[in-house]
Amino acid sequence: MGYNYYSDYYSASNSIDPATASTFMNVAMGAIMVYLVIIFAILILQIIAMWKLFNKAGEKGWKSIIPIYNIVILFKISGLSPWLILAFLATIIPFIGFIVVIALNAVLAYKLAKSFGKDGGWAVGLYFLAPIFYMILAFGKSEYVGPGGEQQVSTSTENE
Repeated sequence: MGYNYYSDYYSASNSIDPATASTFMNVAMGAIMVYLVIIFAILILQIIAMWKLFNKAGEKGWKSIIPIYNIVILFKISGLSPWLILAFLATIIPFIGFIVVIALNAVLAYKLAKSFGKDGGWAVGLYFLAPIFYMILAFGKSEYVGPGGEQQVSTSTENE
């Protein structure tokens, strides 16, 4: 009558071998390290792409690596008021802030696409796949045409 369920369930045969646990942890740590190296490489590539994108737009590349200031300059490149960055403060308002940020990012993507002579489809790509499209803009043949797509008017007098 004294059958012990507890000792039968937690017997030594059910425990994990320390060597197996160690191997599992090594594999898991290796996978995490590979993931972090890939993420770091993508981050470096994004920094280089934004630097080149800023240079194409006539801004100094170092401005792309300063937090918050890079967004101000990106707004300026896109033809938006840099004061719109304050709209990101709306995120403290639960539902409204989320809508404001989504709308602002959509307008930024559209205006940035227009600034490089691209159409609305390109803006959709900039919105949903921003890292890839920023790299294409930076390393591709597209040229900066002006804030919001407005052509820069030449002030030289070629007819004289």
